[in-house]
Amino acid sequence: MKQHLQHPVFKILSKIGGESNLQVYAIGGFVRDIFLGRPSKDIDIVLIGNGIAFAEAVAAKLKVKLAIFKNFGTASLKYQGLEIEFVGARKESYRLDSRKPIVENGTLEDDQKRRDFTINALAISLHPDTFGQLLDPFEGIKDLEQ
Repeated sequence: MKQHLQHPVFKILSKIGGESNLQVYAIGGFVRDIFLGRPSKDIDIVLIGNGIAFAEAVAAKLKVKLAIFKNFGTASLKYQGLEIEFVGARKESYRLDSRKPIVENGTLEDDQKRRDFTINALAISLHPDTFGQLLDPFEGIKDLEQ
């Protein structure tokens, strides 16, 4: 996995995650596309904690503009040809009378469970202690092979 994380931004994400003692992951389409052999310019970052605060630290380090979407609890930035979106791990539940989710802070597993397909729940750790480790709790790799 580490060979796919050579872009300088991953080193910065890892460093800030380690310094802040936050579990930080690349997740979703970027990870799926690694296994499909497709290039990807969009990277979703999920962390256990405040995604916007982490994104602010990253943007300050990179000296780039950050777009914050408080209603959704997300932030995004552009850096060296990449578009990176940040969000804190969350879990969603629904009432029978509404299509709008009730959103709460959650664990990585909660965040993975809310994703639309098993292959979009694939995550790669960016924390220095586990950098490059693949997390595939729903056998997304097996589904890709099929």
